[in-house]
Amino acid sequence: MSACATVSRDLDEPISGTAATATTWLLLEQPGPWGARALVSSHLDPALGRALEAAAQGTGVRIALIRRPGRHADHGASPVRQVYAAHTVPGEVWLHSAEIHDPRQLLDLDFAALGGGDHRSFARALGGRPHAGDPLALVCTNGKRDRCCALLGRPLAAELAASGVTGVWEVTHLGGHRFSPTLLVLPHGYAYGRAEAHTVKEVLHGVREGRVVVEGCRGRSAWERPGQAAELAVRSATGEELAEALSVVRTTGGVPRWEVTVAHTDGRRWQVVVAEGASLPPRPESCGTSVLGSPSRMDVVALHELTDRTVEAGTAGTAGLAGTAGTAGTAAKAPMRRPACGQGSSAASRGRGRTVSS
Repeated sequence: MSACATVSRDLDEPISGTAATATTWLLLEQPGPWGARALVSSHLDPALGRALEAAAQGTGVRIALIRRPGRHADHGASPVRQVYAAHTVPGEVWLHSAEIHDPRQLLDLDFAALGGGDHRSFARALGGRPHAGDPLALVCTNGKRDRCCALLGRPLAAELAASGVTGVWEVTHLGGHRFSPTLLVLPHGYAYGRAEAHTVKEVLHGVREGRVVVEGCRGRSAWERPGQAAELAVRSATGEELAEALSVVRTTGGVPRWEVTVAHTDGRRWQVVVAEGASLPPRPESCGTSVLGSPSRMDVVALHELTDRTVEAGTAGTAGLAGTAGTAGTAAKAPMRRPACGQGSSAASRGRGRTVSS
């Protein structure tokens, strides 16, 4: 196993709350080799790559290149390219696909609308339709970004494809090289780290049933890092598996401490206190640097279920818990289960995700 992933695993670095943030993923098939910044350093026209980066900026859309597992020489490749768009916010989840001949067609998309969950421009510009196949399993394999992704990700993608798992693609960058092999599953947008073939198959089986496998989960991309950690903590505490059952509805505070409200579709709510810490001892955050760092981690330091009882504003203020508009909630301790693998630390911001570099 290669450097940064080996050290992270040996130090048992928590992975909860480390997923890349995006409300919507836009995936373009691009055969051939990829550079460190794949949109502008692959066989895709770099001018088009820069234009796509600019169009997606601040919209909640994250663009990535994908390719089929295997050898990556693109001479003689089909002129038809697969494109996917997936919106990951609970209650609004969708996955659409299209086939195009000219990637410049992507510039006709309404990126702000896509980021907000509106897929109509995907249909108009690309002829996109709801994806009828299996969920997508995207394995990061970009060795130019970090060698761990190639050395650990490519064998995983190849093994999954060889075993008949459909929907497997290699993807350019999911962040968190030191958690390689890393995986993103769509449509729900849950990311995983230190993935193995048998666990990926369990995850995909769960997706088909609308369930989330918490073990090895880094978080849901729809939320910023504190929300990711909070949601996973509630799942571990309650045993809730349904992917669409929980939403992050409010985040207050800021670095290094947040109070996150997680809501269930059945009306229950929890307040989760997340604190940002530093992972020690210092370690390489990437194989591409010799500088040692202390990656931020999101630690869940408290979790309380909010009751339906209304209390006076002054009492609520003393308790330090915020309720929904005009109503304050009181806190009752939720039964805490033993955290699953990867649970117990990570995060950093608020509510729905926005495009970031990781």
